[in-house]
Amino acid sequence: MAKVTNTKVPLKHYPAEFVKGFLKKRKVYDETIKIEKKDTLMIAHRGLSKIEKENTIPAFRLAGEHTYYGIECDVHRSKDGRYFIIHDENTKRVSGEDCIIEESTTERIRNIYLRDICGNASEQYIIPTLIEYVMICQKFKKVAVVEFKNHFEEQHILEMCEIIDREDCLCSTVFISFDLENLQAVRKKYPDQPVQYLSSSYHEGILELLKQNKMDLDIYHRELTKERLDILHENGIKVNVWTVDDKKTAEKYASWGVDYITTNILE
Repeated sequence: MAKVTNTKVPLKHYPAEFVKGFLKKRKVYDETIKIEKKDTLMIAHRGLSKIEKENTIPAFRLAGEHTYYGIECDVHRSKDGRYFIIHDENTKRVSGEDCIIEESTTERIRNIYLRDICGNASEQYIIPTLIEYVMICQKFKKVAVVEFKNHFEEQHILEMCEIIDREDCLCSTVFISFDLENLQAVRKKYPDQPVQYLSSSYHEGILELLKQNKMDLDIYHRELTKERLDILHENGIKVNVWTVDDKKTAEKYASWGVDYITTNILE
């Protein structure tokens, strides 16, 4: 079996055009941009994160109030074994405070106020726990799309699965990760659980890797072509493209028949 370990993905490993867009000053939106999505299912990236602060309860609730199929989040583990929803390893970008999640206690993490969409710190915006996120997805009947950030020990992967399962939400959860071993740990215990292997490129051997591990693909959108999509579909592999915020681009992928589009603002 092919072994791919990609525990951390610095910006330098992403395509140049993705990094350029990521670093641009963000535009604040009042409402989603509607598209002709055909049969493609839309995933709200870190919640509705062009309108509300990413990976927060307000962002997840707002996504829940819209027509999204799923709500994506990122998860890290704290020093004292709690699971928190945040993209980065530390809180500096989203709060101004330099707190490393894996080296910090629950009490420390929960006392950090994040900056809102306009950059102002607010007590409305704290770092949610995994269970808080799952319960929002459950309330609004959305699929939970959980990204395992970095590399987790197998026991911690299974612990997160059990937390979600206790809320009867495992059947409506998709796990995604750049780290193949994270997904293999899920596959080992839950052979039918939906998982998507995250990749910033369509590299040699990726089709065989997906087939061997019975995984779907979550790929940087510019790496997908119609020919590649057709090959993946012929092999029974579903495809999610990230992160698409341009209406014309998204409608192109929808016309091709891509299964999912992950977006910050399109609906």
